[in-house]
Amino acid sequence: MTGQELQALLISKWGYSYDLQMRRTQGKIFLQVMWRYQEQASFPLSEAEYLAHLDQVASYLTAWNQTDYLETWIEQTREKPRLGKAVNIPLDLGQRASEWLADEF
Repeated sequence: MTGQELQALLISKWGYSYDLQMRRTQGKIFLQVMWRYQEQASFPLSEAEYLAHLDQVASYLTAWNQTDYLETWIEQTREKPRLGKAVNIPLDLGQRASEWLADEF
């Protein structure tokens, strides 16, 4: 998966290029779909910076074999990012979770 493919997935589901963040909480990793999006005038990243960020997120998801899971989860969810409320997608890294939990995002 590339950053552009990830952006296309977000746009096809919610109509905007939402910001994505990785978060570690209680020994679990979540991908958060934030309420800010690239099409907003106040969005802090340029389009090139945004796509570079998505490329980095996509590289983690690919390394963790989570791309199919993510696509299915996004297609099936009824949640939508809204001001102050991110959509939290739990990632299951299985036996190797402890390896990745040592990394910084």
